[in-house]
Amino acid sequence: MERRSFLKAMGATAAGVGAAATIGAPGKAFARGKQDIGECKSLKITVLSETSWFDNDQFKKDIVDNGGASTNQYDVPWDPNNAGGYATLLEIEQLDGTVNKLLLDTGWSNEWMDYVFERHGVDKMIASKEIDTMVISHWHLDHFWGIESTLKHNDKIKIYGPETMFPEDETLLYGGQNEAKGVVINKNDVPFKGELVKTNPKEFYQLYPGVAVKEFDVPILLRVRGENIIYVNVKDKGIVTVTGCCHPGLLTLYSTARRQIKGGENIYGCYGGLHISLFENWDPKFDDIIKGAKAFNPKKMGCNHCTGWVWAENAAKAGLPIVKGTDTFKTYPRQSAVAKDNNVFLTNGDTVVF
Repeated sequence: MERRSFLKAMGATAAGVGAAATIGAPGKAFARGKQDIGECKSLKITVLSETSWFDNDQFKKDIVDNGGASTNQYDVPWDPNNAGGYATLLEIEQLDGTVNKLLLDTGWSNEWMDYVFERHGVDKMIASKEIDTMVISHWHLDHFWGIESTLKHNDKIKIYGPETMFPEDETLLYGGQNEAKGVVINKNDVPFKGELVKTNPKEFYQLYPGVAVKEFDVPILLRVRGENIIYVNVKDKGIVTVTGCCHPGLLTLYSTARRQIKGGENIYGCYGGLHISLFENWDPKFDDIIKGAKAFNPKKMGCNHCTGWVWAENAAKAGLPIVKGTDTFKTYPRQSAVAKDNNVFLTNGDTVVF
């Protein structure tokens, strides 16, 4: 597969989002039939790890050498030295002052995720059931394959995951391993014994007051389908979307909130990967995403991971309220090869409050 074709395939989601910039602009919406997810007082996000891998070139090589963007992720003998993981801690303060803690995703490399969880005390939070629920955004390797790092602390933690699982996903979740070309690419020695809520696109799943999960049925690269999006309604501020990769597209998520959630006409912001310039490539369609996002008038945008540093830089220059990060990521044992000192977006160890 040629590099141009590869980048075009990898950017397909973002291009679709850009096309939605016109149809997704805010407008009058009818209240009838909207979902009332309640309200919370605030949302604090801690970036446990946004570095799913450390070297873009190696990750691209693994994909291209094994069939390209449409190949099955379980058929690729990934370079284990390039594996990191994506995971986020959400702390939701309720109107009465109580705090609920929620884990989004569980990374890729167990070694990396064990370090990340211990560094932030998440291992103890899971073991004590201070965190008793985890949302799997989607079944991609960098969001799910580190499942043992969570289950070793509580094998009965409640999990919300898209209903579009494949047999290999179930093998890993319930205790097993998968091989590609004779190489063990993942394993889990702690079988899951808890409740798995398989989400579907027809429903909102209420987690706490002001917090709900909705699954979007979209085809994703590497033979994965469907992504869970967390919607948080912060009192007197508006809707915040929390994503792993935002494969449905940011403007689609904002438009869905406007149409389907009570109070969704007020967009406060977002956090997570936005899947726009994943490999730091630029497409003119990405400008349309900036224009479309500005039309929703968000107040705070925390992004990282598959957003790409280049898009965050251009979005900030265009006037979008991109939240800058700090140098904390430099205290982690490994850093992304494309990380920049301008801290244009949130990186490992950073926090943001909505």
